[in-house]
Amino acid sequence: MFKTAEHQSLRRHSKPITSSKHMRNYVLVMAVLVTLAVGFTVAVMSYNIPVACCDERWWLIAGMRRDSLLTIAVVALAHAVATVAFQTAVNNRILTPGIMGFGSLYTVIQTAAAYLFGVGGVVALVGVGPFLLQLLAMMVLATILYTWLLSGRFSNIHIMLLVGVVIGGVLGSLSNFMQRMLDPSTFDVLTARLFGNISNARAEYLPYAVPIVLLVTALLWWRANTLNVMALGKTAALNLGVSYKRELIIIMALVSVLVATATALVGPMMFLGFLSAILAYQFADTYSHRLLLPMAFLFGYTILAGSYFILRHVWDAGGAVTVIVELIGGLVFLIVLMRKGRL
Repeated sequence: MFKTAEHQSLRRHSKPITSSKHMRNYVLVMAVLVTLAVGFTVAVMSYNIPVACCDERWWLIAGMRRDSLLTIAVVALAHAVATVAFQTAVNNRILTPGIMGFGSLYTVIQTAAAYLFGVGGVVALVGVGPFLLQLLAMMVLATILYTWLLSGRFSNIHIMLLVGVVIGGVLGSLSNFMQRMLDPSTFDVLTARLFGNISNARAEYLPYAVPIVLLVTALLWWRANTLNVMALGKTAALNLGVSYKRELIIIMALVSVLVATATALVGPMMFLGFLSAILAYQFADTYSHRLLLPMAFLFGYTILAGSYFILRHVWDAGGAVTVIVELIGGLVFLIVLMRKGRL
């Protein structure tokens, strides 16, 4: 079951980087990740373009691949930063923001459109307006949930997490009911939208998604020292002068914006952030969020860009990119859970 924040903090082995050897190891891992990220970026941009360089068609293909890479960067940054901040806030390195039901809300919106209006309803949700409406709906749900469950007299973060699980289950059941009523052709179109897919993102979404994700990431980066203190647990944070409840609500609200943006952009991805965060914890071996956040982002970008290059451009299986990433992330989640033996 869930453990208290103090119990969680006592079991952690992360530490500050105080030795030159520790710093060299961190810099080495970052250098390897940067090299891989640059390599996969160049590979995606240049591999197997079937036209001569620099003519009109080449620039068209390069522009499409650039938009895909930018989408990958936005999604990786949003999920990695959101997951690290969320796990720090709840003092648990297994739970992810997906537990709050963002993916289920996205699914029920898409399914309701297909149920009420058929294929035309799914198509109508493509565009800047529907993108912003879905983003707003997920943010409003999160804001109501956090302010209601974290600002009351008997506020409890574990109750908030359990309510999130229940809401996700209810929305998932509602989606399943409506999906059973769809005709096969509509269900087929809907299924393609429900899987997290880089192809779901359109270029016109990026001018809205990029500044939102960068702004929220900057705000969490600015609060890195507060996150370091909150990782010690509620009692220690209060003793060190942190307004714990206020900071918790702020961090949760910022996390919800990141996850909502990434979900509205490409669809639900449950385990990308978990995979990025757990690798960052293992290789950075520090509690400093100013060091954890960049490494988590680079792990997320490298994993997603590498999978995209290999599966889409080498094996021509673009639709399987996020499926494979989620499969690997889910296996890692189960391994970590079985090793810890608890949530």
